[in-house]
Amino acid sequence: MFSSQDAGEVGQPAAAKPLTILWGSQTGNSEGLARKVAKTLGGKGFEPTVCDLGEYDVAKLSEESLVLIITSTFGEGEPPDNAAGFYDWLLSDAAPEFKSLKYSVLALGDSNYPDFCKCGVDIDLRLKALGATPIVERVDCDADYDDEFEAWLTSVEEAAGAATAEAAASEVEAEEPAYGKKNPFPAKLLNNYNLNGEDSAKQTRHVEISLEGSGLSYEPGDALAVMPVNDPEYVEDFLKAAGLTGEEAVEGKTLREVLTENYDITNLTLKGLKAYAELSGSTKLKELAEDKEAFKGYVWGRQFIDLLIEEPTSFESPESLLRLLGKLSPRLYSISSSPNAHKDEVHVTVGVVSYDAHGRSRKGVCSNFLANHDGSSPVRIYFHHTTSFKLPEDPTTPVIMVGPGTGIAPFRAYLEERDATNASGKNWLFFGDQHAASDFLYEEQLSQYLESGVLTRLETAFSRDQEKKIYVQDRMLEHGKELYAWLEQGGHFYVCGDASRMAKDVDSALHQVVAEYGNKSIEEAEAYVEAMKKSKRYLRDVY
Repeated sequence: MFSSQDAGEVGQPAAAKPLTILWGSQTGNSEGLARKVAKTLGGKGFEPTVCDLGEYDVAKLSEESLVLIITSTFGEGEPPDNAAGFYDWLLSDAAPEFKSLKYSVLALGDSNYPDFCKCGVDIDLRLKALGATPIVERVDCDADYDDEFEAWLTSVEEAAGAATAEAAASEVEAEEPAYGKKNPFPAKLLNNYNLNGEDSAKQTRHVEISLEGSGLSYEPGDALAVMPVNDPEYVEDFLKAAGLTGEEAVEGKTLREVLTENYDITNLTLKGLKAYAELSGSTKLKELAEDKEAFKGYVWGRQFIDLLIEEPTSFESPESLLRLLGKLSPRLYSISSSPNAHKDEVHVTVGVVSYDAHGRSRKGVCSNFLANHDGSSPVRIYFHHTTSFKLPEDPTTPVIMVGPGTGIAPFRAYLEERDATNASGKNWLFFGDQHAASDFLYEEQLSQYLESGVLTRLETAFSRDQEKKIYVQDRMLEHGKELYAWLEQGGHFYVCGDASRMAKDVDSALHQVVAEYGNKSIEEAEAYVEAMKKSKRYLRDVY
């Protein structure tokens, strides 16, 4: 344990102890928590330095005395973009031993994915293997991380010997906003319509929400958090499968009410399956819980109700059921509007999730909540701000945007912002979907931007309008020479959409373009793209 007093003259205040806080984030959560740690410990005897993992000089790590690492995981257990270089280096043979390093890791993740908190787990295990000593054991946080974060921070304060600085008490705390994560704003839904044509296999909703009276503000690149409620019909099916009426009293309400408003009754997580296996005594489920690959195969297309139906058990109380479930969490949507174009409004572009699997109809909780919302009741919202996925500060900078499907959302906001602020920089959009006739989202508005010159170039890739499928990455390669010229002019490159396939294919195409038209080797192209990432010229909002 660190001492709360440094050596010095009697009666003299102890020197502030150095503390490095490193963060890795795809959406900004980790950065926000890192800055909160710095603010808290900065008034308690520490001199904190907060650093983006993508900008951190790894050579300094062996010289640090105390490091806190806060990192998320996204996709299939991958590190966030800004942490990828650090992650690869730490897990490589190039990383040295860290015999004198004290550290702790806070890992953020989503238990809906089997590789829960994998980036943070891997970093923690690797640091231990290289001789570093955790002052507090790693804490893995789910989507609702506030309590775990506060407990971890308290443990870090105690272990590191934080002082109770009187100076901190004299500081005037910034006034908490009236509305935020802990108190979402009950907003009025203004407009809600389908962007797809009648013949489309998809349903993509354009949703407009009023901010009047909220005091809330946002910038293009931010996300809107929406607090949904569960579909009443699904709640009834869930109660029936659990053998409960819904009228049982729990948490000051009926079980039906708390399942509708507070609990996640759809997602089937590994944690939930393990708990249910123990309660039900099912050998089949216990075996699945011990095999991640088998679990991945089993969970595809299934929801928690499938456990109740396939491996039924009895519940001695409503609380015994609720203990198996996670809390209903907000859903984040990339904002598709500019506040300079739509005063007191925020718009989102929502792909409605609906499919059949294992003999049952499945629906996405929040997308269907919004799709079926008639505006008669409030939509509870708050903003999730990011400091990374933003337009360049210089309005003359060229901007290249790759956003197929609902990935177009932030780029509609970018174009509206560039138009409203008369930014002179060139704008190039790559958009793709299935069919031009029915899936060309915001076609009329984009056509107007082309005519006015706000949109310099528009490349489309409608995959199913010809025998051979064409995607946005194919269009990038077709126009590689000019694309590279835009990059050489200092252009910023943005990607939004599917992380598992599209974003990887686009990244591969970008490397090919740089190698071919920059006349570079594979290694030189990798270095070029890595430099773009470090200078914040290659940014992704992927999910």
